[in-house]
Amino acid sequence: MLSSRIGILGGGQLGLMLLQAAVDWNLDIHVLDPDADAPCKKIAPHFQQGSLQDYQTVYNFGKNLDVITIEIEKVNVEALEDLEKEGKRIYPQPSVIRQIQDKRIQKKFYLENNLPTAEFILTENRADVSKHISFLPAFHKLGKDGYDGRGVQRIASEDDLDKAFDKPGLLEKAVDFDKELAVIVARNANGEVATFPTVEMVFHPEHNLVEYLFAPAEIEESIDSKAQEIARKTAEAFQIVGLLAVELFLTKEGSILINEVAPRPHNSGHHTIRANATSQYEQHWRAILNLPLGSTHAYGPSAMVNLLGEDGFEGPAVYEGIETLLGTGQVFPFLYWKAVTKPFRKMGHITIMDSEINALKDKVDFVKKNIRVISTKS
Repeated sequence: MLSSRIGILGGGQLGLMLLQAAVDWNLDIHVLDPDADAPCKKIAPHFQQGSLQDYQTVYNFGKNLDVITIEIEKVNVEALEDLEKEGKRIYPQPSVIRQIQDKRIQKKFYLENNLPTAEFILTENRADVSKHISFLPAFHKLGKDGYDGRGVQRIASEDDLDKAFDKPGLLEKAVDFDKELAVIVARNANGEVATFPTVEMVFHPEHNLVEYLFAPAEIEESIDSKAQEIARKTAEAFQIVGLLAVELFLTKEGSILINEVAPRPHNSGHHTIRANATSQYEQHWRAILNLPLGSTHAYGPSAMVNLLGEDGFEGPAVYEGIETLLGTGQVFPFLYWKAVTKPFRKMGHITIMDSEINALKDKVDFVKKNIRVISTKS
């Protein structure tokens, strides 16, 4: 199985870290990405520029490969379905990608499989949203193409109705949550399942993407067990082969609700490269190649800080503070080989470890204050 020709649809930072894990096993990796200067370009054994959404491009890319996976859900599923019919191993399966691509279908899937999630109403356009004022406050989410905080609008009251999308979406009841959690599940074709420890995510207040996280989450054991169980049940319901990141709300009443899922390596698992016996990226290869899953044992408390492009800067990236970070024990920068920075663009992440949780939190504050991604142009 290790001699298989393997394709990754997407050559961004997740693909880059998949490649870094693949090097240890001498995997024959082929990457397709629309950006000629994608992060994977410099180290991929085989790199092809092309659209991930064009049927013929994706089909031609995959027809001479044995196994195909993704680092982003926005891909041409029809091409993958046809490749699967021809005997190619596509993981996650095209049927899973199709369900998750559309948040409307995804939310209905939770209801159909008795998986807990927030109340929601399907909407066709902006006018449809205005019929549900009594349901507010809520979040209006695009059915398709929302990503990294894009495609989500908070509709707090009637005054915000003009923010609603004029496309098919869903209106999701605002959850009065205590914490946002995530569990990454791996499942191979033999049905073996392994979960990573539950993490606690803190989102950027304006841009709806993860700013930093702590692992393990500071929650009661009973809550942790419930989060882990829901994540496992979700992966089993999808029958996914590969990784599934399950984002969760912990309500103030102690309930766990599924927010969204991602069928691939995820931002909530970056820290596992240093902090766990097996990283999420190695685990993904184990799962899709139907190998025994690795231990998810955590070496101790850890954190991850997303390295975002500084507001007000756009142009060639300059990383301020790397020397300071490298002079600090158990602080590990990972840069994504993106030549150009933009405000709030994901440019890298910092994994932080310590044996004591309070010392870990102090390091997180230190890191956030001492590194910036700016540009010589503003």
